[in-house]
Amino acid sequence: MKIVKIQVLRGPNVWSNYRNRLIQVRLDLEEMEQFPTDNINGFCDRIKALLPGMIEHECSEGKRGGFFERVERGTWLGHVMEHVALEIQSLAGMEAGYGRTRETNTKGVYNVVFTYEIEEAGLYAADAAFRIVNALYSNEPYDLSADIDQLKMLKRRFGLGPSTLSIVKEAEKRGIPWNRMGKNSKIQLGYGVNQKQFQATMTCHTSNAGVNIAGDKDATKKLLANAMIPVPAGDVCQSDEGLKEITDRIGFPVVIKPLNGNQGKGATINVTDFASAQVALQEAKAYSRYVIVEKFVTGSDFRLLVVDGKFVAASKRYPAHVIGNGRLTISELIDEVNSQPGRGEGHEAPLTKIKRDQDTDFQLQKYGYHYESVPAAGEMVYLKSTANLSTGGTAEDMTDVIHPENKFMAERIAKIIGLDVCGIDVMAANLRDPIRETGGAVLEVNAAPGFRMHLEPTVGRRRNVASAVVDMLYPPGTPSTIPLFAVTGTNGKTTTTRLLAHIAKSAGYHPGYTTTDGIYIDGYKIKEGDTTGPASGALVLNDPMVDFAVLETARGGLLRSGLCFDHCDVGIITNIQEDHLGLNDIETLRDLAQVKAVVARSVKESGWAVLNAEDAHCVRIANQLDCNRAFFSMDEENALIQRRIKRGRPVAVLSGDTVTVIEGTARIPIAPLSQIPLTENGKCRFMTANVLAATLAAYCWGFDVMQIRQALGTFVPGVEQTPGRMNLFEFKAYKVLVDYAHNPHGLLAMKDYLSHVDANRKIGIIAGIGDRRDEDTMAFSGIAAGMFDHIIVRQEHSLRGRTVDEINNLVVKGIRTVSATVTFDLVPEEADAIKVALDMAQPGDFIVALSDVYPKVIAEINARLQFEKRATALEQPVPELLSPTIHKRVSVGF
Repeated sequence: MKIVKIQVLRGPNVWSNYRNRLIQVRLDLEEMEQFPTDNINGFCDRIKALLPGMIEHECSEGKRGGFFERVERGTWLGHVMEHVALEIQSLAGMEAGYGRTRETNTKGVYNVVFTYEIEEAGLYAADAAFRIVNALYSNEPYDLSADIDQLKMLKRRFGLGPSTLSIVKEAEKRGIPWNRMGKNSKIQLGYGVNQKQFQATMTCHTSNAGVNIAGDKDATKKLLANAMIPVPAGDVCQSDEGLKEITDRIGFPVVIKPLNGNQGKGATINVTDFASAQVALQEAKAYSRYVIVEKFVTGSDFRLLVVDGKFVAASKRYPAHVIGNGRLTISELIDEVNSQPGRGEGHEAPLTKIKRDQDTDFQLQKYGYHYESVPAAGEMVYLKSTANLSTGGTAEDMTDVIHPENKFMAERIAKIIGLDVCGIDVMAANLRDPIRETGGAVLEVNAAPGFRMHLEPTVGRRRNVASAVVDMLYPPGTPSTIPLFAVTGTNGKTTTTRLLAHIAKSAGYHPGYTTTDGIYIDGYKIKEGDTTGPASGALVLNDPMVDFAVLETARGGLLRSGLCFDHCDVGIITNIQEDHLGLNDIETLRDLAQVKAVVARSVKESGWAVLNAEDAHCVRIANQLDCNRAFFSMDEENALIQRRIKRGRPVAVLSGDTVTVIEGTARIPIAPLSQIPLTENGKCRFMTANVLAATLAAYCWGFDVMQIRQALGTFVPGVEQTPGRMNLFEFKAYKVLVDYAHNPHGLLAMKDYLSHVDANRKIGIIAGIGDRRDEDTMAFSGIAAGMFDHIIVRQEHSLRGRTVDEINNLVVKGIRTVSATVTFDLVPEEADAIKVALDMAQPGDFIVALSDVYPKVIAEINARLQFEKRATALEQPVPELLSPTIHKRVSVGF
């Protein structure tokens, strides 16, 4: 068997709208399709022995041991691979519990889908699961521990730290969207103008000046001392001479630490003589050029946390230690502590493993011990000089016992230093009494303090300190998102998207939107090309200027990686027609509808799904939804529309020649077609349908009727408002229309429009597309044969696996199936095709250029128009051939 393709789904997708972090593997079982697990001798015993924890996998049986029952009865190896990928992630400490394996239309080829917590680990799990299943099938030994170790490493490297993760989880609970900015821990909460950012516990509100002050321990001490806050006596030095001067002045014992240090790195406490102080000085200088030397204050180590000027939590911290039992050596006791489930490397677990280092050696020397010493039963041996959790320390929650004056002091310190999230290190006998009375002192003030000690104390109550951070970033009633409309369907997506963005801009918003021709921010195109995928949508949602988003959402991006958002306010499906069938396991319209339905299923419960009442697939999708639903139709007498009207549900219809919204007993005329330029006075029925969809979406969301009416009246089709969509150019003797129609449904809509056009000849430029089914290409060219007098067949820039001759044969076959008299030319290049059409144009002709790279086509048309204008001004006749390009027409022998 072989892996054909692996892809990462990062948002709502065709498999699930709420399990939106999935790895999808396309797996070809090849000859193994003939060997389900019950036909592989000993397979079940081997998988039970290698992965006994899979007894917990209920599978479709819905009970413990269900998956093993399936293996015994016989299941395919793709299904086994799914469960193995989930299990090895779980063994590495990551949440992974959902999977699906489904056969495709290709015999023996399956889509294997499973959740991941960390993308890099999920991708590794896919490859590892494939190797494991192969080994189990082949009855070969397999070192599972290597994969688990690698997965743990990937979790440490790419996973969010506990402080960051706690804020993300709190945001998720409140429905605040988030995304990771790159591979580090910088996180964006919210969308557009309402976004907030943080990294670890440093937020977009954190003062740079405050961070700089907190980072300079000497400056911090002086500020606090001037404010009458108790701090230990001391000073800064960088040499043995300076060290000697300070210790002579303040006396021993002292604490020596880097001036700009963090996490206790390079710090040594309770130094009692000058020789030891010299060693500690060099240790500190490894982290900072300057070193702070201060009087050692006896007592316990406490951390006070202040967020947004308010005391939030307090912890008592204990340095990393072991407790003797009279039998084990210190080295063995360290191993025993490190083997505890709550211990991990770095920040991967609530507690950090204790490492043997120079600081540990120094502490053991104080006891007169070494690693092979055996402490007495009950004896506590401290292994680090500081109580930081990052070096293996533990914590006890003290939030409920702190004296009010100490809370006040902590809040005051945060204000003095200027930090929104502030960690204050205090040495004192206790927190129950004011530290000024017990001889305690403030040792340090920390920007970006870690939350682990409060989130997962070894002793005492857990504190949801992340809640205070999210409260600060988004006080109650503060929006975190912006209005978000998502538009999908087969045809009409781009125009509907542009029209909605125009309505929003007319109402005073600064919209961002994505289309097949580019990304726009407040009316300015910032990127060219097809931008209907999730990466482009995310760019809009992350832009701090955007206060309204309209995202055209195509099937390709949905299938590749899902949506770029979890929920939208309005989801619109214009129609579902044959297009792109036969690709990516989308074989039927029902398959395609399931893809488009992802958008509608993502609508908030209080939001609106806007659907086409004349489309059976849209109607079927509506029955799957939990949100509000609204339908539009060109036919007011449509049975579904009439039922909705009777129920008082909002609909948009064409009533006579007026776009009308009906809700309950209210009939709200929006505008007659004559006042909506996009519809060309009703001749463009497909544009009228787009107007109905956009109008209903805008109305349901809450735009004022006057705002909608005014926007419809000022949205004029053309290169500026609707590039590549119904762009009409008028020459003196003939007309040229440029449009994007690229599938049978779109071409039929164009045929309906042309039925209202009087012309001497109707000339069409069409293309065969390489990734369409043969029948689709023939159907498309057959429709063209019934609407044009002459056809120019050009080719797209990408043949998508076909040859020019293959595509041309299908196109010509489709034409000849419908008409034996329609003439045609084969012109390979699209830019040449429009030149050929313009060169052959006669008075009264109407040329339709169906183009996907319309800028080049429009540029050629405009060049011809300018030449005609200049020639007219000079009263000179227009030459028969304006372009020096030699057009090669291909002789056809069909």
